[in-house]
Amino acid sequence: MIKALAFVFALAILGACSVAPSSTGDEVQRLAAEIRSLGPDIDPEEADRAARIAYSYTAQLAQEYEITDPPLIHNAKVNKGLRPRGLCWHWAEDIERRLDQEGFQTLEMHRAIANADNPFRIDHSTAIISRKGETMYDGVVLDPWRYGGTLFWSPLPEDTKYEWVPREIVLEKRRLEQVARLKPLPGT
Repeated sequence: MIKALAFVFALAILGACSVAPSSTGDEVQRLAAEIRSLGPDIDPEEADRAARIAYSYTAQLAQEYEITDPPLIHNAKVNKGLRPRGLCWHWAEDIERRLDQEGFQTLEMHRAIANADNPFRIDHSTAIISRKGETMYDGVVLDPWRYGGTLFWSPLPEDTKYEWVPREIVLEKRRLEQVARLKPLPGT
């Protein structure tokens, strides 16, 4: 039993020391090409800029969030106050906000949550970029949390690890559940 615990501890230590690889120009260009493929009216310059920012801002946030661990370990550190930010919703919020600052004319940002109805998994939030006027289901997932500060991206239909639901739908459902749990005031 002690050997098994020592092994798990050693794996955690080794995993904590890993550093996210930096992005290459090829990765940025592949993301830009995927964004351009969202439709013929996508401005190629906007697609290129969005891809560059997605990668560079992910790297910047990884430093600001003091990422040194895999995502779930980092989450525990954030929740204990040992790290400033870095939960999945922080990544999603910050990436969405940064890309929205660009004022894209042909691209639009969305937010999504997965696992909200699964009591055996933690919620996971992400940002999604799509062609202006399209739904998130036609977009590209931008998920820097999944690999601990290394940008994961995929067309949403190809991201089979998660079943994404629009954030506003999840939050409205939670709001309604909270209202339903409220006890009526006496005498009403």
